[in-house]
Amino acid sequence: MKPLRRMPTGLRTRLVITFTLVAVTASALVAGIGYQLVRNALINRTERAALSDVTRTLEQITVPMGDLWPGELPPTSEELAEVQKTLGGPGREVIVRYQSTVYPDRNLRMDDVPGEMQGQALRRLVTQRAVIDGQVWLVIGTQPHRTARDGTIQPTGMTVFVFVSLVEEQRLLADLREGLAQAGAITLIIGLTGALLSARRVLLPVRRLGAAARALGAGHLDTRLPVHGRDELARLSATFNDTASALEKSVSELRSLEAISRRFVADVSHELRTPLTAMTAVTDMLREEAERLPGAPAEAVHLVLHEIERLRVLVAHLIEASHIDAGTATLRLEHVLIADAICDCLEMRGWSDQVRVNVSEGLSISLDPRRFDLIVANLVGNALRHGEPPVMVTARGTDNGLEVKVRDHGKGIPPEAMPHVFDRFFKAEAGRTRSDGSGLGLSIARANAQLHGGTISVRRQEPGTLFTVWLPHS
Repeated sequence: MKPLRRMPTGLRTRLVITFTLVAVTASALVAGIGYQLVRNALINRTERAALSDVTRTLEQITVPMGDLWPGELPPTSEELAEVQKTLGGPGREVIVRYQSTVYPDRNLRMDDVPGEMQGQALRRLVTQRAVIDGQVWLVIGTQPHRTARDGTIQPTGMTVFVFVSLVEEQRLLADLREGLAQAGAITLIIGLTGALLSARRVLLPVRRLGAAARALGAGHLDTRLPVHGRDELARLSATFNDTASALEKSVSELRSLEAISRRFVADVSHELRTPLTAMTAVTDMLREEAERLPGAPAEAVHLVLHEIERLRVLVAHLIEASHIDAGTATLRLEHVLIADAICDCLEMRGWSDQVRVNVSEGLSISLDPRRFDLIVANLVGNALRHGEPPVMVTARGTDNGLEVKVRDHGKGIPPEAMPHVFDRFFKAEAGRTRSDGSGLGLSIARANAQLHGGTISVRRQEPGTLFTVWLPHS
């Protein structure tokens, strides 16, 4: 089965098709009606002229026929031939039938007379058009009558069939059809040209509107349309300009608020670093002192140390996020041995004993080591905090880059939370709102992967969750 062709749906195409159909339909109607009127008028005129001539000629015939008067002799063949000759003429042929004798004319015989006319012609004058050997004829059939001496009208017993050729009329009609066809073609060309020009004139503002909408969507908020006239398209252009102005104002306000928000977060984060650095400097001393304190004070000290660590991670993440938002984050590419980079990341955070690493020793790639460390640390830290052991990190080289996988064997992320795992401050469960995580780690990991031109994806496993990082060759 062949696929169905789709109809053209473009506005320009539909306008041109509509204009063309209207032009063709109007031209066909005018040509058809005009042709029928001329045809009928021409045929009727020819028929009336032929009938008038035949009737006048028959009234002048004095050959004795029918009920003969005393002293009259029946008509001879020569007299009937003379009647036949009198009724004939250019473009005419006549068949005369008197009683049982038929006088044909040239190529025509009684068989050429339509059957129903032969009986009707005995009672009245009848006409009918017939096609004989490919030629159109007007056939006139009648029985002449004469007035008897007592004043009565009597039939003569003679039937005449006059064949009037319509060849000239058919030629004129053929010329008319040809002229109408040429006029229709010219009308079609004019209609199609008008349709194209009208479609161009009508669609020019629409195309401008489409181009302006695309420019607006691309971020060019100062895009405006020229407004000409007072029609619907002009009002539409004015409405677009008003909408674009309102959108530009709203976006400018949002950008200003966003910039203020980013600056506020960056300023707060940087301001927190100074007291946080001082608190971090004394954590080791507090940790040693906590061992010699009784239960409740020791627990309070450990809680303070834990919260200081959380605050340190949060501030580091906020600073990193502010750099990414401000567009100041840059890559410093180096040739890195992946196995060493992953092991250093785990060892620096004390996770070496909790994570299984499967990376070939010779695997290397050009990337930013600090940002790669952030990617691995955030993914592994997420797996350790919210998953269950064993946590596994594998890496392998591909034809177009580096693939790193981090998997845990916990209960996994709920399906409804999958689309949001990389959103900032999103936590899959309400019970995790007080977890060690900041809610920024996965979004920062994805942002750093995107800086490299790579991606991070996540999917459920049975059991656990698998994060896959892909970084291209730089």
